[in-house]
Amino acid sequence: MPETLITPQNSAQIEEAVQWALATRTPLAISGTDSKGGLGHATGCAHRLSLGGLSGVVSYAPDELVITLRPGTPMAELAGILSEAGQYLAFEPPDWGPLYGLPGGGGTIGGILSCNASGPRRFKTGAARDHFLGVSAVSGRGETFKAGGKVVKNVTGYDLCKLLAGAYGTLAVITELTLKTLPRPIATETLILHDLDDAAGLSALRRAAQSPLELSGLAHLPGTVSASGRAESWFRAEGPSESVRERINTLERILGPGTETTRLEAQESEAGWRAIGDVAPLRDKDTHLWRLSLPPAAAAHVAAVAGADDWYYDWGGGLIWLAGGDATPIRDALSSCGGHATLFRASAAMRERVPVFQPQPAPLAALEERVRKGFDPEGILNPGRMHRRPATTATP
Repeated sequence: MPETLITPQNSAQIEEAVQWALATRTPLAISGTDSKGGLGHATGCAHRLSLGGLSGVVSYAPDELVITLRPGTPMAELAGILSEAGQYLAFEPPDWGPLYGLPGGGGTIGGILSCNASGPRRFKTGAARDHFLGVSAVSGRGETFKAGGKVVKNVTGYDLCKLLAGAYGTLAVITELTLKTLPRPIATETLILHDLDDAAGLSALRRAAQSPLELSGLAHLPGTVSASGRAESWFRAEGPSESVRERINTLERILGPGTETTRLEAQESEAGWRAIGDVAPLRDKDTHLWRLSLPPAAAAHVAAVAGADDWYYDWGGGLIWLAGGDATPIRDALSSCGGHATLFRASAAMRERVPVFQPQPAPLAALEERVRKGFDPEGILNPGRMHRRPATTATP
């Protein structure tokens, strides 16, 4: 049966759509441009509530480092607006659409926040949810609510914003959101150390992370996935030009003796880190992909026992991207170190068979279910997206 598309143009129409769905017990798939539709379990919904038409900036105060906008605003449009003011989103939102066979640049800010999507700078500046200041949304009860505020110092309701970030549209439909912005760094430079194996590369990342150099990017790419075909350990410094150069020089003195190094500046550095955040090194692998979050000290061991074909490390070793590998050895390895694994890209059959998100211990799962029922008691918003469950069927 073809999917019925509902395209509200304002928040009142969203509230009306959710109230209709609640009254008729009709489950709704929630999306922007659906650029990350392959992430999570299939909802099986016959109706899709698309927020792509709810776009545009509501207000922007560069001097206050705050922007308010609608959830369907394209990321490309938002990046251009911020760039004109010399600002950016410090959590470095990635573009994951091409992982699912879609053109690049097609995502929206609502999708970024709903997935809590964060790039290589996350270990230094925090995740997307840490920059999410305020929200207006419609719950699964058909009720509009607001939380947070439009100034950086206002923390009222901040935890509710964090709750919605990473909920994958299962609790409420965002109609308006406020984000913290920051001035773009004046300069950026990346130091690459060549030919270190995983253990040595990760050790170098941890040493750099523990130094006072305030680096904003730490990644290690084995030679099987790097563009050069050689193992590469990446270190990024950002800020005033003289400070950046001094920190990179210091880092090279600490880590570089006896090791071949390369330096990237400005556009080359930015392009390289964008590729790392967008998972470009594994994009064309003809297999499923895993995203692992874990303590950096455990990264080399987990990658070695995961049974994957290829992989690389970000966030100083706190994030591993894997191509291939089975759920059991991956999640068994993570159970001993406190990490979690997401089946990030896979066939529909595999996503039906394997839990996409890390299974929670019973107490946490029960708490999560209580929260979900508090916001969406009938389970009409993205049912089953995060955890497989039969979708609610419409009342005849």
